[in-house]
Amino acid sequence: MDNAAIAENFSLLAKLMDIHGENSFKSKTYGVAAFNIEKLPVSLKDSPREKLFSIKGIGESVGRKVIEMLDTGKLSALDEYISNTPPGVIEMLNIKGIGPKKINTIWKEMGIESIGELLYACNENRLTLFKGFGEKTQKNVQESIEFYFQNQGHFLYAQLEEVFPQIDNYLKKLFPSDKVHVTGRYRRQELTIDELEFVILEPNEIIKPKFQTAQPPELLEENSSGLLFKLRNGLKLRLHTGGTNMAEQLFKTTGNAEFVAAFSKTFKNINYAAAGSNDESVFKQAGIPYILPCLRESAGIIDKAKQNQLAELIQPVDIRSIIHSHSNWSDGSNTIEEMANECIKRGYEYLVISDHSQTAFYANGLKEDRIREQHRYIDELNSKLSPFRIFKSIESDILNDGSLDYPDAILKTFDLVIASVHSNLGMPEEKANARLIKAIENPYTTILGHMTGRLLLSRNGYPVNHKMIIDACAANNVVIELNAHPRRLDIDWKWIDYALEKNVLLSINPDAHALDGFDDVKYGVLAAQKGGLTRENNLSSFSLHQFQNFLLNRKS
Repeated sequence: MDNAAIAENFSLLAKLMDIHGENSFKSKTYGVAAFNIEKLPVSLKDSPREKLFSIKGIGESVGRKVIEMLDTGKLSALDEYISNTPPGVIEMLNIKGIGPKKINTIWKEMGIESIGELLYACNENRLTLFKGFGEKTQKNVQESIEFYFQNQGHFLYAQLEEVFPQIDNYLKKLFPSDKVHVTGRYRRQELTIDELEFVILEPNEIIKPKFQTAQPPELLEENSSGLLFKLRNGLKLRLHTGGTNMAEQLFKTTGNAEFVAAFSKTFKNINYAAAGSNDESVFKQAGIPYILPCLRESAGIIDKAKQNQLAELIQPVDIRSIIHSHSNWSDGSNTIEEMANECIKRGYEYLVISDHSQTAFYANGLKEDRIREQHRYIDELNSKLSPFRIFKSIESDILNDGSLDYPDAILKTFDLVIASVHSNLGMPEEKANARLIKAIENPYTTILGHMTGRLLLSRNGYPVNHKMIIDACAANNVVIELNAHPRRLDIDWKWIDYALEKNVLLSINPDAHALDGFDDVKYGVLAAQKGGLTRENNLSSFSLHQFQNFLLNRKS
């Protein structure tokens, strides 16, 4: 059992103790233990047992439980709480806006034991009868539950990227590889996916017996055009079957309905039978450049292709730097030197360190004295690692009134400033717009971080008028981040085209908190491709020389 699993067990134990109304001092002990263990630089399973109790944050009670988990793979105290808690009550921990203490009220005082019952109670306006549940809280709980239900069975693209090769290889073992091809939302690089789709040029009666295994997937639908299965992990697998021509099937199932309908209306004489084994020949018959699957989302892209205006899309190899990263000076896992060396190893030309600012106390945000200390350290590293360069930045919190959380005298000491919202996310649109625009107008703001604060499949972003915010960035020469973390991918790709129209630079940034966070750049690129982003319009594709000139020109 690794540190992450041990920490997760302690975290859940602390929450269940609070749900049961146990002594808060005890539950807090395990919550703190979870936090400390997750941050440990050493593996507990590889540490001598006698030394466990001397590790910071691990006392006698916690240490005994760590040993129990290392020896048995279980935590009996946690198992006991789980067995004495209705599954629906534990599931409530997945609902944003209700923590363990509120769940205690919901369960013990309201007598509600499932999320479905809780939603019904919200609809009945019953939550407001209990202490700590005002009208606003009830509305937020209701919206969070509806969002949760809506997204059950949905997966991030990054999650499916791990699963896809297994399913693809499995299908190609069952059927001739030239008769199997991925299609649909996955082929279009959608950010979230509920169905993984394949074209299989075989009839249903040939395909179905192949899935009669010891643990067969659940068959949800069967018709003349295909089969829909539900896999054990909740993912739906849709097989488009029965066709005889791969190009036709692939073309008609890859693009969304709007794109396919518009294409068919514009080009009425396509001979799919002569199209061959891939859909590139469909576009050749139409006399237009090949439209990549990721772009087949709307009718508008067809007009661009007809006018030969399809740009060369950005690629992962076009990223030349890591911008927006957190070191162990705030809530990151690695030293700045470790992050710089990893950048050098990967062939990047420079690194922008942007630890959390002082308002983010929960993330060990930097006070003014630590900023000065960090800047001296970066100067030393730059002398040591030249010609590689580390730039001094900060992810400055945008406060409730739109101001940044340092005075100008501190802000001007940074090479660049990333301004982001991390608190008071439940803003109405008017408030959100005003808050962001004031931050954008701050002369020290270089990049607007994760514009809406969304977390895909978990939290809707705060509502913003995208055009208004993009216009403000254009007017103030502020770059818009495309946060590459697969749970953010924020700004949404649908607004990239408008940003390009307004000559606003974007920046694909991983928001990395550890070295493997650099890998997320790839997901930012995939999302950016859907919006038509080119390397010329992406700040993190600038060479070191170009980036230095960009900063100089902006400050002049």
